[in-house]
Amino acid sequence: MEGLGGDGAAVTSPVAQWKSNFSRAFQYYLDRSTPHTLYRWIGTLVVAMIYILRVYYVQGFYVVSYGLGIYVLNLLIGFFSPKVDPELEPLDGPSLPTKGADEFKPFVRRLPEFKFWYSITKAFIIAFIMTFFSVLDVPVFWPILLCYWIVLFVLTMKRQILHMIKYKYVPFDIGKQRYTGKK
Repeated sequence: MEGLGGDGAAVTSPVAQWKSNFSRAFQYYLDRSTPHTLYRWIGTLVVAMIYILRVYYVQGFYVVSYGLGIYVLNLLIGFFSPKVDPELEPLDGPSLPTKGADEFKPFVRRLPEFKFWYSITKAFIIAFIMTFFSVLDVPVFWPILLCYWIVLFVLTMKRQILHMIKYKYVPFDIGKQRYTGKK
């Protein structure tokens, strides 16, 4: 029974060690990118443009693009939605104000900005990698997919905007309000 780590020390394989080092380094750079919101989104736009150019150049992978669009729409809904939805959950703690007399309660997103950014970036990278596998290039009439996605987007955003109006919340941070006084 010798050689099985009898002294209690964990024996790690080189692959496990490399995975651990890579994961630690990746998390380090991800943590360092957190305060740089503008540069993160510029990087995501560059990745998205590379993906769009790849799809345009190959003239295919419309189903992959449609799936990516549905996923991004789902993320967008989570980004615009409050963490506690007043329609679905009974309110035990802080809630969104529904009347003018209610006190201000900050908007807490269901999907925070960093997770939203990270998920969209990952989605574009995965979709880009998927464009290198011809089995995923399903022949389809892409204008129908585009029209269907636009209708889905409009109906979903209409419902979300009506929800925002009904419960009087704005999911955007527009900075500190400045009062100019009476005019």
